[in-house]
Formats: sequence, C-alpha cells, structure tokens
Amino acid sequence: MNQKLTLKEKVGYGFGDFASSMFWKLFSVYLLFYYTDIFGISAAVVGTMFLVTRIWDTALDPIIGIISDKTDTKWGKFRPYLLWMAIPFAIIGVLTFSSPNLSLSGKIIYAYVTYTLMMMVYSAINVPYASLMGVMTSNIKERTSLSTYRFVFAFAGSILVLAAAEPLASLFGKTPAGADLQKGWFYSVLVFAIIAMLLFYLTFLWTKERISPPKEQKSALKEDLKNLANNKPWFILLGAGVFTLIFNSLRDGSSIFYFKYYVTNQEAFQLPALNIAINYSTLYLVLGQAANIVGVVLAKPVSDKIGKKNTFLYAMLIATVLSCIFYAFKQTDIFLIFSFQFLISVCAGSVFPLLWSMYADTADYSEWKTGRRATGLIFSSSSMSQKLGWTLGGALTGWILAIYGFEANMVQTLDTQFGIKMMLSFIPAAGALLSALFIIFYQLNDAAMLQITNELDTRRSASLAATKQQDPELSL
Repeated sequence: MNQKLTLKEKVGYGFGDFASSMFWKLFSVYLLFYYTDIFGISAAVVGTMFLVTRIWDTALDPIIGIISDKTDTKWGKFRPYLLWMAIPFAIIGVLTFSSPNLSLSGKIIYAYVTYTLMMMVYSAINVPYASLMGVMTSNIKERTSLSTYRFVFAFAGSILVLAAAEPLASLFGKTPAGADLQKGWFYSVLVFAIIAMLLFYLTFLWTKERISPPKEQKSALKEDLKNLANNKPWFILLGAGVFTLIFNSLRDGSSIFYFKYYVTNQEAFQLPALNIAINYSTLYLVLGQAANIVGVVLAKPVSDKIGKKNTFLYAMLIATVLSCIFYAFKQTDIFLIFSFQFLISVCAGSVFPLLWSMYADTADYSEWKTGRRATGLIFSSSSMSQKLGWTLGGALTGWILAIYGFEANMVQTLDTQFGIKMMLSFIPAAGALLSALFIIFYQLNDAAMLQITNELDTRRSASLAATKQQDPELSL
C-alpha cells in the first residue's frame, strides 16, 4: 500500500489535470468575456446562467462519485471514465465556444444548453479523475508529491491557454474583411479540445488503481452518506475550498475586464511575424499561472517543515493582505500590478495541492473511523465544493459588473471602474480570509495522519492474510 509511484505514473496523472485545467481556465477567464463582448449576451444574464447551470452541475458531482464507487471493471473504478468521456468532453467544449446566428433569446437558450452539457461532461470525467488519486497510493508523502505533479501540470495547461487563446483567436479570425472573432475563438478552442482528448487517454494508460474498499464492505449508500455527514475534517475542507475558489474565480474572471476597461492600455507589444498583438491581460494571466507553479513546487518542502495546515493558513492570510493593497494601484502602476499578481498567485498556487492531498487524507480518516471506504463519494463531494466556489465566484463577477453599470465595448464610468477594481482586491480578499478562518479548525495534522495510515495498513494486511487463508490460490 505504501508503494512508491514511478515518474511515468505521476506525469501520467498530471496530464489529466493539464487537460481539465485548459478548459477550466477557458471558462473562468474567457467565457464571461466571450458571452458579453463576442456572443452579445448581457453580463447580468450570464451571471445568472452561471449560477443556475453550475448549481445543477455541483449537485451532479456526488451522483457521479456514487456511480464511480459502484463501477467495477478490469481497469478499476475511476480510470474507465477517462477513456469513455474524453471524446464527448472535446466535442461539447468546442460547441460551447460556437456562435450560431440566432436571436437574443436563441443565443441565451443555446448558451444554457451547451454550457450545461459541458459542465455535466466535465463532472463525468473530472470527478473520477480526482478520485483516482485516493486509490493510487496510501503513502501521505507520495500523495503530496502526486498532488504536486497534478497541479504543476494543471497550471502548465492554464499557461498554455492564457498564452495562446487570444493570439490564436486573432490568428484564426483573420479574414480579408477584417477580424472574425467568433470564427477565431471556435478554432482556438478546437485546438485545445484535441490536446485535452489525447492527454486524457495518456492518463488512462499510464496510471494504476491499487487501493480497494475492504473485501467485506457491501454497497450501502445510506451508511456512506451518514459517514460523510459525520466527517468533520471533510466539512472544514469543504468550507475552505469554497472560499478559496471564490477568491480565485473572482480574480481570474475580472482580469480581462480590468485591463480592457480600467487600465485601458491593452497592447503590450506586437509579434510582427504573425501580425498580432500581445495584450497586458495575457501577460498578467500567464505570469499568474507561472507564479502558481512556483507555489505548487514550494508547497511540498514548506508543508514537510511546518505541516499542510499551517502552510495553507499562512498562504491565505498573506494573499488576503496583498489583495487589499492591490486596490491602491493606479492605471500606470504596471510594475506593481504585475509584481503583486506574482506574489498573490504564489500563495494561491501553494494551496491547491495541499487541499486535494488533505481530501485524500479525509478518505483515510473516514475508513479508519468507520471501517468503510467511499473514495468516489468523498472526492466528488469535495469537487462539489470547488464547483460551488467557482459557481459563486463566476456569478458574482457577472452580477457585480451589472450592478456597477458595465456595458460591453463601451467606455466605462468611474463607478464601473471602481467595481472592477474591487473585484481584484477587497472582494476576493474576503474569500481568502474566510478560507483561512475555516482551516484553523482542521485537525488532521501530519502526525495524526501518520498514525491513521499505519493502523489502516495493519488492517489491510490482516484482511489480505485472512483472505489468502480462505482461498490458498490467491497466494500463488
């Protein structure tokens, strides 16, 4: 159970989040902008759509987790979904960024349908993918290492999208009559969809499931739900995860508006060979993802010294303070804007590998306490918290823009610019602070988890020995 994972397996697992994160970043950074400035739907309508569709998607996650827990194939419980859902994921992702020529009401209906389907497929592949980490190894150090690989690749996927999405959309959208951004975004997303599909297949091929529920465990959804309801550490991570995602989705979703409508000087430099401009928003977002990777890499050595809980807590408190200071920057303070983006993003990046490693720990805690293991249910419910935070953050972004009088492709009023500044400073700072307050009450420190892991290994070895005694052929 404490087997060391190979480099190939860690990289293979990381490929899965590279694929998922490309589309997560497309949705969190560009989709609101795409709907308002290209497809022609108002910010308030999009904010409400995000809330409605993502709440349904959030509720779907535990259902997917329950189904995957009951799945039994020669490939395991969770890996098969990477194989089955890769093509639907790619197809519907492209349709989400398609712009059919419809009336306003037709556009709204199309957006609701395609985005709802996209979120359903995203859950169907991402919940089993997240759950897979809980059954690849029980070694807590290896889990943190695996989670580190996952998020290095996740942020690398995000960097690819942030660096290439706008330039590709400009490149593919060039026509003799001028720029066709609808066409440009369609082909830009098609490129990312093909890459994502191939990477999901590699994750399926290069990973292995090793931990199974206890042999004597029978399916009992009611009991598993009861155990989850009594899993206090999981509830604490639920709250911390929700507010962490509100913090991140607000900053991501408002960045492109910040540079287009507050800084206003969008173009950083030209690429003469391709005849396209690189915007400050692209550089800002790419820098943030690069800083996220720095945070991910720092998470393991820092948490090895001071523990996962303390690393999480200090990162969110520092992010809170830095985000509040961010409000003071003026349009001309480009160096300070980029410097604080780097520092805040290092803090944010360090949190995510810890969060998912801690979710795996709560699955072990539940098995240790109750004798039952429901990895899919715990990880899907954890994914639900991520989706809920993302949902609230995305809806808030659209609503706050509407409240402050935002109108697409127009010069914004001072009130609107004030609202946009708040969306990158004090409002996300509140989310970071609430996340830190939740994590204060988390009790599964590294010493407690070492004891739990050792006891579980002893139980599993005893169970395996008893099984071999009953069926001697298993020893051959």
